[in-house]
Amino acid sequence: MSNVTLQIGGRSYLVACAAGEEERVQELGQMIEDKVRELGPSGHNETRLLLFAALLLADELHEARKKGGPAPTPDQADALEALAARLEKCASALES
Repeated sequence: MSNVTLQIGGRSYLVACAAGEEERVQELGQMIEDKVRELGPSGHNETRLLLFAALLLADELHEARKKGGPAPTPDQADALEALAARLEKCASALES
């Protein structure tokens, strides 16, 4: 097991991943960071900002699937699910 630190929305998040998956998790984290930057300063709290970024990414994935675009590989899907679970835990902690 490895740990990767993601920089998203000006904050650091420590994410656990399988050994050898570090680069992929970094790439996924960068996709989220790009969406957060796209949203710009919105006045929303961090939890809502991450939610909106996730919704935008999910919408892009949905549209790609509808168009017959490439589906994520099982490894990519697993990495996305693990990252989503970690982000949900972070969001829950921030709400408390």
